[in-house]
Amino acid sequence: MTSRQIVLASTSPFRRELLERLGLPFGTADPATDETPLVGETPEASALRLSEAKARAVAARYPEALIIGSDQVATLDGEIFGKPGSHERAVRQLQTLRGRRVNFFTGLCLLDAITGEAQLRGVPTLVTFRELSDAEIENYLHKERPYNCAGAAKSEGLGIALIAKMEGDDPNALIGLPLIALCDLLRNSNVNIL
Repeated sequence: MTSRQIVLASTSPFRRELLERLGLPFGTADPATDETPLVGETPEASALRLSEAKARAVAARYPEALIIGSDQVATLDGEIFGKPGSHERAVRQLQTLRGRRVNFFTGLCLLDAITGEAQLRGVPTLVTFRELSDAEIENYLHKERPYNCAGAAKSEGLGIALIAKMEGDDPNALIGLPLIALCDLLRNSNVNIL
């Protein structure tokens, strides 16, 4: 089994906390990647492309590492709900999403920086939002300030109160790092997890 360096291409403390659950030593690096979707790109393709782009952005700094990249998009009726960036956009997003079933699609990449080979997985999580009042949306946004989260929904925090139901294969995917899929990719790269 390999003892290769593992690097998480993310500055997210939530992704870092999830990866720590596997008990493997790893480092983190800021991928500084433009996350703008390409014209005509499906949300799923965007998440997969960006997860790989983040890993490749870090590869030059860690040329012998296994690098983990991840990206998430929220979609409803084909429309992407990205990171709102502002209070006003977050309000509009949550007003649109309330009472609706939304696909949070997480793209995952494990890049072998030595060979350049990228393993990709896409993990969907279907989230049904509660019928939220405008007052609940405002209260949530003022308490949580989730302006850097897809769809303004930070499920690892108070955002869990927005949700009526979740459907998916990996509860960690909604937080941004699908550990079940990652374990498979690491095993494929001869990383002994257990």
